[in-house]
Amino acid sequence: MQQSHSTTVEASWQLPAFEATVFSPKQHRHALVIPVLNEGERIRTQLARVRDAAPEVDVVIADGGSTDGSLTAPYPESVGVRALLVKTGPGALGAQLRMAYAWCLREGYDGVVTMDGNGKDGVEAIAVFLARLDAGFDYVQGSRYAPGGRAVNTPLERTLGNRLVHAPLLSLAAGQRFTDTTNGFRAYSRRLLEDPRLAIFRNVFVRYNLLFHITAQAPRLGLLSCEIGVERRYPDQGKVPTKITGPGAKLRLLRETFDAARGAFLP
Repeated sequence: MQQSHSTTVEASWQLPAFEATVFSPKQHRHALVIPVLNEGERIRTQLARVRDAAPEVDVVIADGGSTDGSLTAPYPESVGVRALLVKTGPGALGAQLRMAYAWCLREGYDGVVTMDGNGKDGVEAIAVFLARLDAGFDYVQGSRYAPGGRAVNTPLERTLGNRLVHAPLLSLAAGQRFTDTTNGFRAYSRRLLEDPRLAIFRNVFVRYNLLFHITAQAPRLGLLSCEIGVERRYPDQGKVPTKITGPGAKLRLLRETFDAARGAFLP
């Protein structure tokens, strides 16, 4: 295993318990982190698309504890996954991301691209994220509404909430305009992930607030940030692939957004 050159005191990192299965050695400077939880055939199709696109990344799956068998060995290795991390401790998306980002830093990666595991993201944009990281950007936000982006079959409720509330609020907090702040298709430099002013490895980040915290604070802290156009495609019919269901989950997301905007998660 390649040792991380992190300057962060790892003893202070708060991470969920997890198990790591590594299928192959490190090959690239950047990792593609894909958080999943019972995504079934969607994640299998997505991994095949990533393999066919052949971006210069090592694929790392951050599994929240799936029980659907979609990532049972030897399937992950057969589609080029480098490592499967399975969270066994508490927490949701925020805990999965903390787990994966810490593992990637320890493995010596220069940065990560993150995309959802439900098949909605256009894998072609991975190369663009990597180019922006190589150009010196610390935070690259994917947007279906930016030039070159595509919003396909986005539910009206999502469009209104994102464009009228979420993006304006976090843009105001950040001091930089973003148009698609609920989008999990993003890239972060090693410098951002290790920055003690963000301090992302804390148990306060359980669900979506880690994403919102980074959006609101990275530009304010002088971390070079930008937005690129990406495709986000919802299915033509059937159930919308999402983990945000019910009024309680939506209200919690809104509260996390307001808290991130007012700096409630700063260390």
